[in-house]
Amino acid sequence: MFFALFLAMYLTTVLGNLLIILLIRLDSRLHTPMYFFLSHLAFTDISFSSVTIPNMLRSMQTQDRSISYSGCITQMYFFILFTDMDNFLLTSMAYDRYVAICHPLHYTTIMKEELCTLLVAVSWVLSCASALSHTLLLARLSFCADNMIPHFFCDLAALLKLSCSDTSLNELVIFTVGLAVITIPLSCTLISYGCIGATILKIPSTKGIWKALSTCGSHLSVVSLYYGTIIGVYFIPSSGAAHVKDIVASVMYTVVTPLLNPFIYSLRNRDMKGALEKLMNRVKITSQ
Repeated sequence: MFFALFLAMYLTTVLGNLLIILLIRLDSRLHTPMYFFLSHLAFTDISFSSVTIPNMLRSMQTQDRSISYSGCITQMYFFILFTDMDNFLLTSMAYDRYVAICHPLHYTTIMKEELCTLLVAVSWVLSCASALSHTLLLARLSFCADNMIPHFFCDLAALLKLSCSDTSLNELVIFTVGLAVITIPLSCTLISYGCIGATILKIPSTKGIWKALSTCGSHLSVVSLYYGTIIGVYFIPSSGAAHVKDIVASVMYTVVTPLLNPFIYSLRNRDMKGALEKLMNRVKITSQ
């Protein structure tokens, strides 16, 4: 039952995010900075889910829960890489919404194609650097006792607990680099939405307020869901049932969040709905 459930969720995640990429690619009305970032977020979500779910499905089907040392290190690297990419892309999208609402007259001059490309490129570089630092530091550790990982993927924190080497440097890097990668993008996102909220309150008409809210409602929903689960795993003190809580929360942001993103952006976005209807009409005409 769980195998069928997670397989359906994974296929929905992949197909839904691929559909977003396809719609943005085909519809010229979606060739804007917001959808440029959204297409990269969709690709990141596909990759993010593919790092953990296929191996989990294989373990369910074959009852073989083993993973090689190199496979575990590789999985951890890409998991951190795409987690960080999600953080930076959500921040870039928040900045795009901030410029669109707080500086609408200067939007086209500020959010140029060069700036959007630069933001995505910097996100990739920082994410790769962060993931590589954790991976190289982990690779120098020794694992000489119990090698049973109490998780459904190779989580960095779980791996450090299994090591019989000194992990103080790893913990220092997690506290500095790892915390910065989460808190700095989250702070920038909150500041952007704080400015957006202040600007919305100055709008005299109710229609103008709803129009402003509709432009960032989908992104705010994704941000709340994503950071809410991450904070639940890494920032809230654990109780006696910490193991179960961590796994459930990890499933939320590794499986459920990438699954819900296509629905949030398609159901709450008129442009995406219009692009989907246009694609469906094109398919009907072709089939006839």
